Amino acid sequence: QVQLVESGGGLVQAGGSLRLSCAASGRSFSSYAMGWFRQAPGKEREFVATKTWIGASTYYADSVKGRFTISRDNAKNTVYLQMNRLKPEDTAVYYCAADPKGRRSSRAQTYDFWGQGTQVTVSS
Repeated sequence: QVQLVESGGGLVQAGGSLRLSCAASGRSFSSYAMGWFRQAPGKEREFVATKTWIGASTYYADSVKGRFTISRDNAKNTVYLQMNRLKPEDTAVYYCAADPKGRRSSRAQTYDFWGQGTQVTVSS
């Protein structure tokens, strides 16, 4: 059974930074792509960033490009999302997701496994 556990969310002022972590367990993730999505109240879940495990190819949503950085630690089976220059519109529940086929995709349907989410709130 694949498990993804996010942590690192919280309340931060606009312009501040947070780092989210997603610890993966249950099997080897060497071929998986790992992604971050977010969902604000009353809105659909949207893509934030993704990173393939092998080759380290990355892809970002335009809204976060230049501010957010996705990275991973293969030895720890952990993926991170460093979020800088946060804006109130970044407020959402952030979800980690895993694609066993390793595709670099922005589509939520691509990902088979999801974490429980962590709340990020950015005050103005």
